[in-house]
Amino acid sequence: MSDAHGVARDQLRAFIERIERLEEEKKTIADDIKDVYGEAKSMGYDTKIMKKVIALRKKDDQERMEEDLILDTYLSALGMIPGAGTEEEEAA
Repeated sequence: MSDAHGVARDQLRAFIERIERLEEEKKTIADDIKDVYGEAKSMGYDTKIMKKVIALRKKDDQERMEEDLILDTYLSALGMIPGAGTEEEEAA
């Protein structure tokens, strides 16, 4: 039975070590991305907008359209879209 425990222990250790290596790689990549954003910012680009553009590029057209429609609905309901009055404004 101790042989089976040894195999399980070795497998567990291998999984843990792989995850640790991947976490380190992830940190390195995150640092690289941060450096690229820093470089872009130093060149005058708005990194907040760049991040939004990257997020939008990850979505398909249908998903973006649905989100835009919902956003427009919410903004309209709050009176934040010029020319689109709220119910209170229309009642007045």
